[in-house]
Amino acid sequence: MKEIEPLSPLHGTVKIPGSKSITHRAVIASGLAKEESSIKNYLECEDTLHTIEAMRELGAEIFRAQDNLRITGTGGKLNRVPARKELFFGNSGTSFRLLLSIVALGRGEFLLTGSERMLERPIGPLVHALNHLGVEAWCREKSDCPPVLVKACGIDGGRVQMAGNQSSQFVSSLLFAGPFAEKDMEIEIVGDLVSKPYVDMTLDVMAHFGVRVERDGYRYFRVRAGQEYKGGEMTVEGDVSSASYFWAAAAVTGGGVTTENIYPLDTRQGDIRFLDLLEAMGCRIERRSDHVTVQGGTLTGIDVDMGAMPDMVPTLAAVALFSAGKTTIRNVHHLRFKESDRLRAVATEWKRLGGRVEEVRDGLIVHGGGRLHGDLMDPHNDHRLAMSLAVVGLRVPDVKIRNEGCVAKSFPRFWDLWDGLCRLS
Repeated sequence: MKEIEPLSPLHGTVKIPGSKSITHRAVIASGLAKEESSIKNYLECEDTLHTIEAMRELGAEIFRAQDNLRITGTGGKLNRVPARKELFFGNSGTSFRLLLSIVALGRGEFLLTGSERMLERPIGPLVHALNHLGVEAWCREKSDCPPVLVKACGIDGGRVQMAGNQSSQFVSSLLFAGPFAEKDMEIEIVGDLVSKPYVDMTLDVMAHFGVRVERDGYRYFRVRAGQEYKGGEMTVEGDVSSASYFWAAAAVTGGGVTTENIYPLDTRQGDIRFLDLLEAMGCRIERRSDHVTVQGGTLTGIDVDMGAMPDMVPTLAAVALFSAGKTTIRNVHHLRFKESDRLRAVATEWKRLGGRVEEVRDGLIVHGGGRLHGDLMDPHNDHRLAMSLAVVGLRVPDVKIRNEGCVAKSFPRFWDLWDGLCRLS
């Protein structure tokens, strides 16, 4: 259990560890290259370790060398398995989704599974898309959810349609495997694609390692067969999602916090737009080439479509509790299929504090300015809830968080950096 000490205002500087999303993608792309690659400033957390271990199982040689990852890739020629091979992904939805298409490039039977919560998270649209591309794969038990059995013998390729309203990771998964299909892979998105910046991130990493993708916005993608990933070096920039909790801490306490290893002028991480939201709510933002400073101010609620940055919803909901008026968060129905039903979990825990929160089908309405009180909080085994509750505890006495270790999923050093910042203030 972690007790949060109220503190206002909060001041200091934090160096943010490498991006989880970029680390996943860099490991996959370099693991598919022929040559050796070096990944610097990578993030080692529960989720990325699942991706690293799975790529090892598929044939990539991966080892740590002075805080870098050295990866000798497979060139797309994955290990042939003589008997059914089980790959366990815990609760890392990113690992499971991105690697499902990669597994299809192998030879043999693979059973992809995970934690109890993972077995409730939909994967059907990606499985069905792979079926259309010539892959023999199916969900073993609950319809459209893991475990997934893949009888791998490569991907034929061709054209496939995919709904865009559940997860952009389905698209990224196909894109990564596309160069090794027998013929060009064409992906047509039906409806609006959620979390678009994560597809941009995928395409950037693919390009960094030598693979180009033709596209028409977010509605059509074509990967030419026969391309090869090239080995090389990549330095992973700081994780913007992780930085958001420290920005929110400045916002709710009226302090000033600087996050280093963040590149607001160049990053393709979509969550950088969270700074725009804080600015609209009343904070002052200083953006420099390699760092960001957030200075808190008088906060007011906003109305915002969060479809492109769903991971920021709990962070925004924390700030909204201390903002005048109401904050309306829209277009994030897909948050119900994260580590928790994140909309329901936020509404439940914020109400436990005395907050006025309305849960709607695709979002939340948070009314700020209420009288709040501390309690023993349940993060629902969701790292993003735990870190957002830390923000709330800076203003509300007696906030205690059970299972605080769940932050290791994405940010193992969170509490060390958090406590260090609080001590400095």
